[in-house]
Amino acid sequence: MKAAAQEARAKVIEAEAEVPKALADAFRSGNFGVMDYYKMQNIKSDTSMREAIGKSDTGKSSGKDSK
Repeated sequence: MKAAAQEARAKVIEAEAEVPKALADAFRSGNFGVMDYYKMQNIKSDTSMREAIGKSDTGKSSGKDSK
């Protein structure tokens, strides 16, 4: 199972390496503009922020004092 997991992770890394190449090709061909890129980065930032907020709220009370 460990070998299969490592193999799957290697495939993911290979696929992630293709993303910058695809972005560059899309810029060159005119299918992707600068504003599209900024919108994509904004979505990524929002997603990571929401994940961080969700992780930091686990285990806390509902905000009311429990005195």
